[in-house]
Amino acid sequence: MGDTFIRHIALLGFEKRFVPSQHYVYMFLVKWQDLSEKVVYRRFTEIYEFHKTLKEMFPIEAGDISPENRIIPHLPAPRWFDGQRATESRQGTLTEYCATLMGLPVKISRCPHLLEFFKVRPDDLKLPTDGQTKKPETYLMPKDKDGKNSVAGENITGPIILQTYRAVADYEKSSSSEMALAVGDVVDVVEKGESGWWFCQMKAKRGWVPASFLEPLDSPDEAEDPEPNYAGEPYVTIKAYAAVEEDEVSLLEGETIDVIHKLLDGWWVIRKGDVTGYFPSMYLQKSGQDQAQARRQITKRGAPPRRSTIRNAQSIHQRSRKRLSQDAYRRNSVRFLQQRRQARGPQGAGSPLQEEPQPQRAKPQPAVPPRPSADLILTRCSESTKRKLAPAV
Repeated sequence: MGDTFIRHIALLGFEKRFVPSQHYVYMFLVKWQDLSEKVVYRRFTEIYEFHKTLKEMFPIEAGDISPENRIIPHLPAPRWFDGQRATESRQGTLTEYCATLMGLPVKISRCPHLLEFFKVRPDDLKLPTDGQTKKPETYLMPKDKDGKNSVAGENITGPIILQTYRAVADYEKSSSSEMALAVGDVVDVVEKGESGWWFCQMKAKRGWVPASFLEPLDSPDEAEDPEPNYAGEPYVTIKAYAAVEEDEVSLLEGETIDVIHKLLDGWWVIRKGDVTGYFPSMYLQKSGQDQAQARRQITKRGAPPRRSTIRNAQSIHQRSRKRLSQDAYRRNSVRFLQQRRQARGPQGAGSPLQEEPQPQRAKPQPAVPPRPSADLILTRCSESTKRKLAPAV
């Protein structure tokens, strides 16, 4: 069997999605060496990060040493997420970019970094759920001169509606991909990452910001957090962490745990045995999945700070509904484990989970009225019954 490589990459169009917040993804048709064709979806932030890493891997071909030696195509400094119109207009640039990539020397066009980026991910196979009120809107590339592509929608203009947040404290950026904030700065949130780092824009500035430094302008956003799942999802730690706060958990690299609550600020509630506490989601990877990409994220930036460590008496979070306390997490988690053990027992197998075992009670029996007297029977019965009962009476 020959080496794996990509024959062709074609941009099909883009999708407008609404979960976890409104954003756009580009659709690529990837044709592999075995003639199989797969559709993958990538955000422009991902494409640009891929482009920067590719340039770092091949500095000569990127023109870093001598500009005349550059053969890696340019990807212009992005005017990211200015609206649906900008997303549409960028399609021509990405089409040319992919075509140029495929024409580069084999050491670049077939390098592991490129192959891994365009490989099908689990998210590429997910379909919208029935409960999802707003389904993705798909816009295919317009027809070319040969009529190969069709248009899925006609009205593809109008700005994207982004959520607006305010900074509750000053934040000094630690890398070029981040954005500095001052108290009171108003930003538009473009992308909410599970890691707790959100991609924001403010006038001409764009970059990653810890979610813990942001609050919505109008009302608390805790309602966006999903409900706890005490059954838990199995994850593996890809980096050790020593607890700083009392409600955090210290773990070594390679430990298996259960995630029971995925909070948007990047600090998830996890369970290890009977111990429950907070742990940075950046240091976790789902069991059975490739850890290479997750480890690259760690090298770019670390875990965001906890929201509880950022003090601002005027913050709207001080007036929001309180999140579950650590005692509530631990109490419900222990209760769930006890219920699961009972359900697996010989007597409780197949029975529904109950908070506490209830003693078996005898079913109440209906009250039996006393037998009427013979005189009463003869008074109220029919003539036929009277004749039958007369000898007995």
